[in-house]
Amino acid sequence: MTSENLLVSFDGWTLRLRPGKGSQARVLLMLHGWTGDENSMWPFARRLPADWWILAPRAPYPAVSRGYSWRAPAQGWPTIETMRPSATLLADLLTRWGIANSVDTARVDVAGFSQGGAMSLVFGMIYPQRVNHLAVLAGFLPAESESLVETRPLSDKTVFWTHGTQDEMVPLEMARLSMQLVQQAGAQLTYCEAETGHKVSADCLRAWEAYLQD
Repeated sequence: MTSENLLVSFDGWTLRLRPGKGSQARVLLMLHGWTGDENSMWPFARRLPADWWILAPRAPYPAVSRGYSWRAPAQGWPTIETMRPSATLLADLLTRWGIANSVDTARVDVAGFSQGGAMSLVFGMIYPQRVNHLAVLAGFLPAESESLVETRPLSDKTVFWTHGTQDEMVPLEMARLSMQLVQQAGAQLTYCEAETGHKVSADCLRAWEAYLQD
């Protein structure tokens, strides 16, 4: 295990990157939450296998107060359409970065926290052919997703989801409704719940790590 990582600029993106071992090594895309940046997800990566490539990009839009966001500034909760542009940008990033570094990025694992969890779901539902494991850490499904859910884009996927019962940022009821829709989209759900706020408990972090190993 290692936490060594590099700050990289690539085609207009800023990202934290931990090199893996070889062109066929697993690639994990880690997506930060609202007002986060390329550094925010790194604590989650410290105990993951050292031979995996790990990419943690900075979201493309400035957030209102500080940090960055996966949608352009707007009022209210994100919708599937306000996050779709970032999904397109991420797919392009993976393709171009993989070609430039001779790494297979045709299918990757994706994990996101909070708004990054929503971004993970949007990416997985729009580009299901590019996703292996998909994890939502204290996240939610964006609004107005029903038409996409009806196409069952996650029918061959397992999705890991963790949420805190005391989460005030993304209320538990919202998360549960989101999980129902994700199941309607065809996914098999692995769920870890903890008595915590807007964060990931140690037990659920270990459960996510075990999920990634399957």
